[in-house]
This record gives sequence, structure tokens and C-alpha cells, in this order.
Amino acid sequence: MQYLKKFLDTLSFQRNLSEHTVSSYEKDILEFGRFLEVERLTIDDFKYMDARNYLNFLYQKGLKKPTVSRKISALRSFYNFLLDGKAVDNNPFVNLPSPKQEKPLPGFLYENEINTLFDSLDKDSKMYERDLAILELFYATGIRASELLTLKTSNIDFTGQLIKVAGKGGKERVLPFGEPAKEALEAYIDANREAIEHAGSLWINHRRGPLTGRGLRYVINMMVKRSASSLHVHPHKIRHSFATHLLNNGADLRAVQDLLGHESLSTTQRYTHISKEQLRKTYLTHHPANNKR
Repeated sequence: MQYLKKFLDTLSFQRNLSEHTVSSYEKDILEFGRFLEVERLTIDDFKYMDARNYLNFLYQKGLKKPTVSRKISALRSFYNFLLDGKAVDNNPFVNLPSPKQEKPLPGFLYENEINTLFDSLDKDSKMYERDLAILELFYATGIRASELLTLKTSNIDFTGQLIKVAGKGGKERVLPFGEPAKEALEAYIDANREAIEHAGSLWINHRRGPLTGRGLRYVINMMVKRSASSLHVHPHKIRHSFATHLLNNGADLRAVQDLLGHESLSTTQRYTHISKEQLRKTYLTHHPANNKR
């Protein structure tokens, strides 16, 4: 399809989207191209009513609302790109309503569950220092898995206890970390300095090569398995826990927004759900019926 490659290049190199996301955009737009062929339409004569027909076409395929919403979003972005390049004179998807869907609250771990993960680490493993440093940094900063994997030693300020990460869209932010994370990082780097330099990556696997996203998921899965827990844990769930525990302990919402790298405060507000234990403590502390007379 004309202009598709340029659009995908823009997503990759200017918006810094992941390879998986760019691939999804490509599939959605190619599917749209096949619809145009069947309907004997072209990109530039496709209008709002045609967009409504396409929306119905997606629903008739039995697709779930999140999938339909993603496809419409991809096409809206594609037409914005074409509009900027003057390839079309309107965006037929701009006013098309996206499927309404309830966003589930982010899952999180209670503090004792986080402690169980730390306790599950195998101290006899040759990768113990690495696994501890990874878990400490995840919980101390709330960074995303992609941000952790692209972290370099030059991005770590041990004196100030700060790290610089490149988030979504290439936006950088500086995050503080505490003494436990500092000690774990220093111990890991000291024990593996030569392998880290050789791999060209801060995080190494058991073969002394760069740790991949798949390898990181395996590391987390092994932590859960050793803890004999039935919890479904992934790096993003630890990020959710980081935000939830901060807010439950009185952190300012906007400060948490900055730490997480959220553009919208409404995204961060999803973390203001309170654990049952915290709710119980609040009730016992503040309800007058529970105060001694």
C-alpha cells in the first residue's frame, strides 16, 4: 500500500515505538487495504460513512472491543500521517467513536507478596546478584521492562542514587532509588564487570550474553515458581505495585505520575485503588466508633 512504508518508518524512528507495535499497525493497515479493494475504494475517496461501514465490518467479524479500538486507532494515526503529507484532504476516522470499554484496575502485589519474591531468590545461584538487582530496581523505581533492559551503567548515578531512563517516545526521565537497590546494583556490577563490558549490556544471561525480554520473563517466572506462589507476576505488575504502595503510603499523585512517566494524570489515577488492608487500617484509625471514649 502506498505511503505505508514511510508511515511505519515514522513509527519506528521518530515515535520510537516497539517492533511489536509497528508490526500490529502494519497488519491493521494491510487488512484495511484489502477492505478497500473489495469495496472498490481508494484511500483518498474513503469518507466518514465508509469508516462507519468499516467499523461494522470489524464487528461482524466477531472481534472484541479492544481489538476493534486498536485497529481504528491505527487507521486514525495513518490518516493523520497522510493528512500531514497532503496525500488526503480529510481524516474519515477522526470523528468515528471508538468502542467504549471498561479498563480493569491494574493488578498489584501486596507488600508481603513482594517480600515473598525477594525471599524466593536462590542465594546459591550464580545469577543471584543479577536477579536481586533486577527485582530491587523494578520495585524501587517502577520502570518498565523495556526501560530496564536498555539501561546502561553510564545511566546510573550511584552517588546521587539516580538512574536516567528512556521511556515511551524516547522521553527521558530521572528516577531515584534507595539504598537496597544501590547495594544490589553495585554487588551485581562488581561481580560481573568483565562480562557486562564484553556483552555490551548491563544485564547478562547465564551464558554471559545480553539478557533479552524473553529471558527477563523467564527470570521473573522462576522467582514466582520458587516462591511456590500461584500469583501471575510479570514486570508490569511490579510496576503497578510500586505505584500502589507509594500512593497507599501518602505519596503525591503528581509525583507518582512523574515517576511512572505518564503523560496523563488520569492514567496514574487508576492506581488510587486502595488495598483492603490499607482500607481496614484507615477505617480503624479514623472512624470515631473505634476511638476510645
